[in-house]
Amino acid sequence: MKSNDRKTLLTAVAVSSLIAAGAGAVAGKALLSAPAKEAPAAEAKEDHAGEKPHVGMTAERIAADGIQVLALADGGLDAAIPAQATVVATPNGAAILAARADGAIVRINKRLGDPVAAGEVIAAIESRDAAAMSAERSAAAAKAAAARQALARERKLFDARITARQDLEAAQAEAAIAEAELRRASNAGAAAGVSGNGRTLAVTSPISGRITAASATLGAYVTAGSELFRVADPGRVEIQAALPVGDAQRVKPGDLAVVETATGSVSASVRSVTPGLDAESRSATAVLVLNGPVPALTPGQALRARITPRGGVVAASGRLAAPDEAVQSVNGADVVFVRTKDGFEPRPVRVGRRGAGQVEIVSGVGAGEQIAGKGAFLLKAELGKGEASHDD
Repeated sequence: MKSNDRKTLLTAVAVSSLIAAGAGAVAGKALLSAPAKEAPAAEAKEDHAGEKPHVGMTAERIAADGIQVLALADGGLDAAIPAQATVVATPNGAAILAARADGAIVRINKRLGDPVAAGEVIAAIESRDAAAMSAERSAAAAKAAAARQALARERKLFDARITARQDLEAAQAEAAIAEAELRRASNAGAAAGVSGNGRTLAVTSPISGRITAASATLGAYVTAGSELFRVADPGRVEIQAALPVGDAQRVKPGDLAVVETATGSVSASVRSVTPGLDAESRSATAVLVLNGPVPALTPGQALRARITPRGGVVAASGRLAAPDEAVQSVNGADVVFVRTKDGFEPRPVRVGRRGAGQVEIVSGVGAGEQIAGKGAFLLKAELGKGEASHDD
């Protein structure tokens, strides 16, 4: 009995050892296989960490979001020339509408501030000159019709060998003179704006825009040349900056400039510089053309401008000036968004002094590179969205 009990005990111990060994092997395989499952996640993190930050954006999206792209030019804040500037209409952006003949104003179709289209009739003047031009045009038309009929008769007679060639040639000359007189009378009436009834002259606008001045009064008698309305196109404006003679000699057409408006800084370029000085202010005038979309500016509005001349000793400083809003803080570092083929790349920069809405960039970017100015904060927000998606 005792030997049988001992055999039974040994058998139980052996079975327990085998079970334990099997369980240990299974656990060991599980532990060895667990890190292999986590490896792809670790590799994915390493891949994202190696990616260069970038904000993808098409040219259409840039324009739709109102992001301004400007080119950096050599010269720091010391290189930029500050100037007082004024918004003026371009030569094709404003028009004075005057009476083209003496007469009384019998109709006014537009008031101050109303929009007008090119060729639209704004007012009508009843004038004796209009009646005279209309009568002259009617008489010329009757003479031309008679000359045509006479020429047709002479051609038939000549073909029938009844009249001589000189009679046909005389009729042709008379018809040509009558046609020329009709064209002259018609053009004169059209230039004066003679209406179909022949009694009134139409006052029309040569450009589209808005009425900025209206001195016409219904029923008033006006003389030829009297100003009645002024029309301006808000989209056709330029900036005129006053420069001292010393600074004017440094500025050349094509130099970059920045115009400070109520909605932010706007990139511009120098179109021309007057060769002489104004007799009263003793200053030259630099004409600036805005680059990109034109903000809401009104002719006569006063602004401040900063013009950065190219070349010379100033360009050797290696420093650049950009609008304050072009420099954004990302993760505690100052960055600008450099334009790439398919978007923008955030690039760390070192900034210097600030003043008058400008910041001096000491290093990080070079002259000629294009960066985002107005609207750069939108790119910062897009960059934050991209980093959040990588973290997830």
